[in-house]
Amino acid sequence: MKKPRGRVTLPSEQNFLNETKELMERWGADAIRDSDGTKLDDEIKKLEAKIYTTYFVARGHNDFAAEHMDECQQLYLMSEFNTATAEMLEIDLMKGYFTEQVRPDYLHDPKKYWEVVDRTSGEVVNTADWEVDKETNRVVIAKAVPWHEYTVSFLVYMIWDPTQMYNHITNNWGDKPHEIPFDVRQPHANQYMSSYLKQWLKDNPDTDVVRFTTLFYHFTLVFNNLGKEKFVDWFGYGASVSVAALDAFENEKGYRLRPEDFVDQGYYNSSFRVPTPAYLDYIDFVQHFVAEEAKKLVDLVHESGKEAMMFLGDNWIGTEPYGKYFASIGLDAVVGSVGSGATLRMIADIPDVRYTEGRFLPYFFPDTFYEGNNPVIEANQNWLTARRAILRNPVDRIGYGGYLSLAYKFPEFVSYIEKVTDEFRDIYDKIKGVKPYCGLKVAILNAWGKLRTWQTHMVAHALWYKQIYSYLGVLEALSGAPVDVCFLSFDDVMNDGVPEDVDVIINAGDAGTAFSGGEYWANETLVATIRAWIHNGGGFIGVGEPSAYQYQGHYFQLANVLGVDKELGFSLSTDKYFVTPVNEHFIAADLTRFDFGESMKNIYALSEETEIIEYSDGEVHLSSHSFGAGRAVYIAGLPYSEENTRLLMRALYYAAHKESEFHQWHASNMYCEVHAYPTIKKMAIVNNSMAEQTTLVYDGDGYSRKVTLEPSEIRWEDFSDER
Repeated sequence: MKKPRGRVTLPSEQNFLNETKELMERWGADAIRDSDGTKLDDEIKKLEAKIYTTYFVARGHNDFAAEHMDECQQLYLMSEFNTATAEMLEIDLMKGYFTEQVRPDYLHDPKKYWEVVDRTSGEVVNTADWEVDKETNRVVIAKAVPWHEYTVSFLVYMIWDPTQMYNHITNNWGDKPHEIPFDVRQPHANQYMSSYLKQWLKDNPDTDVVRFTTLFYHFTLVFNNLGKEKFVDWFGYGASVSVAALDAFENEKGYRLRPEDFVDQGYYNSSFRVPTPAYLDYIDFVQHFVAEEAKKLVDLVHESGKEAMMFLGDNWIGTEPYGKYFASIGLDAVVGSVGSGATLRMIADIPDVRYTEGRFLPYFFPDTFYEGNNPVIEANQNWLTARRAILRNPVDRIGYGGYLSLAYKFPEFVSYIEKVTDEFRDIYDKIKGVKPYCGLKVAILNAWGKLRTWQTHMVAHALWYKQIYSYLGVLEALSGAPVDVCFLSFDDVMNDGVPEDVDVIINAGDAGTAFSGGEYWANETLVATIRAWIHNGGGFIGVGEPSAYQYQGHYFQLANVLGVDKELGFSLSTDKYFVTPVNEHFIAADLTRFDFGESMKNIYALSEETEIIEYSDGEVHLSSHSFGAGRAVYIAGLPYSEENTRLLMRALYYAAHKESEFHQWHASNMYCEVHAYPTIKKMAIVNNSMAEQTTLVYDGDGYSRKVTLEPSEIRWEDFSDER
């Protein structure tokens, strides 16, 4: 029987022809790609496969960039906080920054484009009271207020692309030139990017897919003086700023931005910050520009008979696949890195492209593929995590990146990926384009809404952080769950209400963040709209500090809905008598232990009507509460695990008053799941663990039978509506 082939992209490199042919056969690859730091030789390009070629629009063109250093990309940076001990204060601008990556912009007048801020009073220091010493990269303040703190917000040129810098350091590239990023908003750079691409398309006839990595502006990634990451925000627009952009923004929006609109007190508009109106305007401004310019390049690619693919990473800022301008770019495909089920869905759910592709982990880099390490462990974890999400909505292709010669040295890894690629093709062939059974529709409510679909609580793409894992678990659980998921902003709710088909709203996050909502919760329209919706039968789940904003006697502005609030010390004089958990509850029926992650301290019940499900250390961590015809559930934190996925699913069905439907297409064993596809009368019974599991499997009518699954097995079965 001929081995199945297709939907897999293989990285390759020079002088690796025979091994590439072998792995193409074993993995069933029908496309070959290069990677950052590798090239494909002519023999490989002649293989029977679609050829992806990495294309850098705004980096990797050092001959041009070196002649136009005034058109390098720019950033606004903020100096360290400096305390004045006298009226004279000197501030070292570059202290803590990597001089090989950035250097101050002295071509444009600092007095016009920089700001010195008294961080104690919040006032901007008069430009007459400070001077710049360009030789030492210092600002000297002449009339500082002793014991006040000061910072300087200053423009820099970015003279080394952050991704190439990371790869350069990680892979010890030695004397390889530093790639200089240029700004396509500038006149020479804009003309160059088009003319170069036209010639490149002629010079690369073997290329079938131009893989833009990505387009113009890198996410905000700044290194410290040791060459290590200092600030990283995968959603950051910091590297899209320039003097030209500031002027164009003023012409388009009718007002001028300050340096503070970018440095944001040193938080740099992290996606955890509630976005200001000015920052939202700037994001819209950049998206519009990027879409218009990117379309010109995509049109050139199409005119040459090739496909245009965008990598969802590196220079992806402004593309925003869930933004309002994305469709106008006209891309054929998007490829992105899959670090979890949530990131898989982030890629797979992208609209307005012909196909999507997931780049699976691990990268074939020496930090994973070294003697004594077993890369199968990471690959196995990556696949099982992503597979849950694939069974809800598969990407169209999968692939890997890095040095194939490294991976080839690990035969066990090669064999494992052979199984993964076969399994992916089997899943895809069965269910692509088929809507899976969904018992509920869930809305994630935050300040970003649709723009950050499957992207909440992320800092650096798919990396673990202590402060976020207790919230990311919500997205991860939902990514492979039998529910429809949408993303709502607070503005959406205030303007249009809650969509009619939503069963449950989830608000999860720390107080003051964009994901909890901060000052939004002082808006009477928002609070009244959500209260009314819940009272009329809607469900609400709050995780961490939902609706948190100290105002009018409440910390949780939906305290009366949730039945709990958080003690800040203000109400210690008010006795709290409601501490007794219920004996049993639908939400906790399957659980033998609780894991709330970082959890939340000092949550207390407001009345005896609050059903306390878990109470320990003198505080509530899990509870439910009725509000009119609706229900609300409070959860102190939800790291991703099989147990917490079950807890969340039970909480959702309970909040939606749909407990009777919980056992439709259900597995009793929480390490297993059932994915049903009613229109094709098929179901997948899945073991998400690496151990044998036995489970009761419930069909669409709630009837059960016992099934035993091998480690990580998927068992496909046909079913009928007749009994």
